[in-house]
Amino acid sequence: MMNRNDVLRELKLAPLWRLRRQPATPTPATTSDDGARRARIAALALDALIDDIARCTACALCRTRRMTVPGVGGADAQWMFIGEAPGADEDAQGEPFVGAAGQLLDNMLGALGLERSRDVYIANVLKCRPPNNRTPEPGEALACAPYLDRQIDLVAPRLIVALGRSAASRLLGSDAPVSSLRNRVHRYRDTPLIVTYHPAYLLRTPADKAKAWEDLLFARRTLRELATRPATG
Repeated sequence: MMNRNDVLRELKLAPLWRLRRQPATPTPATTSDDGARRARIAALALDALIDDIARCTACALCRTRRMTVPGVGGADAQWMFIGEAPGADEDAQGEPFVGAAGQLLDNMLGALGLERSRDVYIANVLKCRPPNNRTPEPGEALACAPYLDRQIDLVAPRLIVALGRSAASRLLGSDAPVSSLRNRVHRYRDTPLIVTYHPAYLLRTPADKAKAWEDLLFARRTLRELATRPATG
């Protein structure tokens, strides 16, 4: 007696192919501005914030990162430097600005008499590396926004320095080039902010290093002026 498979073969309908189940892929959390998530992050202390960043799945970058890169520096620093996103070196070490661009930034800080571990706090708009170091997407920056805002609140810097166009765009909501944003004091959430070139750009365009140095001197003068103003409120 022929079974079902024999009949199917006789009718040239076998073998019978079945669709294999694909392994489940982690689904990132929504990148929308979720009020509950913002409220939870806004209540975290710095150590808890770093732990929360390490577990974050709020955008697709959680699938490709090696390490999260929250930030580094003095928890009560007067200066806060904000860059674009981690690169390959940062993704491997979990610390911002550790590659060639980071060495240049450290040299510039040293020329101002500042140390990264004590006098400044360094962070990025994104806490995870975008594949191939591409420009951050708006949804990714939105997903990381509560983390960066909480870092700013906790460190409470007297001055923010935005490094490059992506950081300036995220903080100022402007697509203007860095050249048009320099030499002015902007504000982000009541904190004075100055825009300069990203160190990675300076490595590609050494002629603009002098302009970046002028920006840092302008930032130092601004910070000194802020220190002499009487407190308000």
